[in-house]
Amino acid sequence: MAAVLTEAAGAPTYVPLFDVLANAGFAWFSVDYRMAPEFRFPEAKDDIDTAIHWLKANAKEFHIDPAKVVLIGESAGGFLVNYAATHETKETKVAAVVNFYGPVDYGLLAEQRRDHPELFNMTSINKHMSTGGSIRFFGAEKLDADGLAKLRAISPVFAVHKGMAPFLCIHGTKDDQVLYEQTPAMCDAMHKVGARCEIVTVEGGGHGMSSWRAPGMQHWKPDMVAWLKNTLKVK
Repeated sequence: MAAVLTEAAGAPTYVPLFDVLANAGFAWFSVDYRMAPEFRFPEAKDDIDTAIHWLKANAKEFHIDPAKVVLIGESAGGFLVNYAATHETKETKVAAVVNFYGPVDYGLLAEQRRDHPELFNMTSINKHMSTGGSIRFFGAEKLDADGLAKLRAISPVFAVHKGMAPFLCIHGTKDDQVLYEQTPAMCDAMHKVGARCEIVTVEGGGHGMSSWRAPGMQHWKPDMVAWLKNTLKVK
């Protein structure tokens, strides 16, 4: 049986994912990062590394294979697992990553939100900003040269490298908080270094798996399970 470490931003939208994993026979462990704005980046990434260490150290107790730990993250959690996997060490390396609409190029995304607000749900984004989220989570108060340099430095797409864990990216084409184009950009970068990256596209899907209610959007569930089983080589 494979172990799945799920990193989240505390969102209840994860319930569909938990059900899918449990029904497929996967053990899952949830790490909810709720400490912002008191604690920001890179503390959040340090917490994920600590969780990976703990899970591997206690694998025997939970009857799981420490070589088959997977990081799964949604939205802000997606960014964090993307970052953790592109900045792994020997001790924190995982078998695979499932990224649900997590940003990979935060500088570009921030510029697009500024220049083309009509493409985004700015009410939600500005709310996150007001509570220390969005670009402020990374210490960028505004999009000047310093702020953009900070956002580029933390963007996972620029840390892609040979030998990193395989990625499955799941993203809706109508996402109004993290544009869909972020996902193929990540896969393109990974393919260039010989890393494995695949995409599950949810046509018409917005930001949040709980909103993917139409029957035609449900394919992400068997697609993800099949990919995990194939990647981890489990039945």
